[in-house]
Amino acid sequence: MIHINEFNFEDKRVIMRVDFNVPLNEKHQITDDTRIRAALPSINKILDTNGSVILMSHLGRPKEGPEEKFSLKHLVSHLSELLNKPVKFADDCIGGSANELVSSLKPGEILLLENLRFYKGETKGDEEFAKKLAALADVYVNDAFGTAHRAHASTTIIANFFPGAKMFGYLINSELDSMDTILHSPAKPLTAILGGAKVSTKINIIENLLDKVDNLIIGGGMTYTFIAAKGGNIGSSLVEKDKKDVALKILEEANIKGVNILLPVDNIVADRFDNAANTNICAADEIEDGWLGVDIGEKTIQEYIQVIENSKTILWNGPMGVFEMDNFAKGTISIADALVKATEKGAFTLVGGGDSVAAINKYNLSDKVSYVSTGGGAMLEYIEGKELPGIKAIRG
Repeated sequence: MIHINEFNFEDKRVIMRVDFNVPLNEKHQITDDTRIRAALPSINKILDTNGSVILMSHLGRPKEGPEEKFSLKHLVSHLSELLNKPVKFADDCIGGSANELVSSLKPGEILLLENLRFYKGETKGDEEFAKKLAALADVYVNDAFGTAHRAHASTTIIANFFPGAKMFGYLINSELDSMDTILHSPAKPLTAILGGAKVSTKINIIENLLDKVDNLIIGGGMTYTFIAAKGGNIGSSLVEKDKKDVALKILEEANIKGVNILLPVDNIVADRFDNAANTNICAADEIEDGWLGVDIGEKTIQEYIQVIENSKTILWNGPMGVFEMDNFAKGTISIADALVKATEKGAFTLVGGGDSVAAINKYNLSDKVSYVSTGGGAMLEYIEGKELPGIKAIRG
């Protein structure tokens, strides 16, 4: 497999799949450019070594062909500012204007193609569509980790047309290195912190991690399915009744494998799902009817912090409570702070999954942990042990 550092890009046209699926406001202005910034090192590497770059991405979920609000033209001026050089724009990703602009592209220049998903062939993984994209360039670089779990034309099929000239960009390499550290070469003790609403979305991850972790910390809404399965009272808390047997099986497996599994011992409870609700503190398995668990309590926070700060490798996926509401955010903030302290002590800390990343960004701590993953679904599938089509297309 070729590494981006080893390849000579001089006079080469490089087509790069990036993830520029960024949020825009009603004036088509970018409200968070994290994903664009994440691709800059790979783009600059090619430009600095005298290659030219053709960028392709999707934006949103257009239903039937081109839609103004999903046009990548809205990103051009900001991208030009970030790169400190003009970015050309093709109002189509294949055919006339794309071919014309590519043919006149000089080394050190950059071209952004229009939204790939304006064509149904992109998400269908259409070979003919991939072939037209491939015809634009000499080299293929995939740096869009967020879409690596999709077998789309631009993430997977296109790689077949570049047998000796395909590679990952820096972002994907960093993502894979971070996750492989957790999965294959962690310093021990290894702790996984899993939160979020539902056990059902985390079953595969838990099952894959039980063979690897020393500690498994559970928080968030999924807590109550475990506690209900053990016979505790959870009041009106969120529960997946059909997953109680799965929860018991996980607890049993953890016991057999010698994994220290931690569930909350106390909770903040509220009388309604509202930041201004009346609240109380109670044992996690003694929630009265009409009350619901909304965050972990102080005893639980202290227990979790102790385990986290004594760990050498930590994966965090999912908040501890309803952190979007400030009154129920303490558990999640405390876990984030504990991760920062563990990182300062030399632990490797990986944060991934939409809500955990939102939390770490909300508290401005993203540069104080080892790595924050950009790919929610892709990261979860990789940690579940699944083979991602976009990764396999290049790794082989």
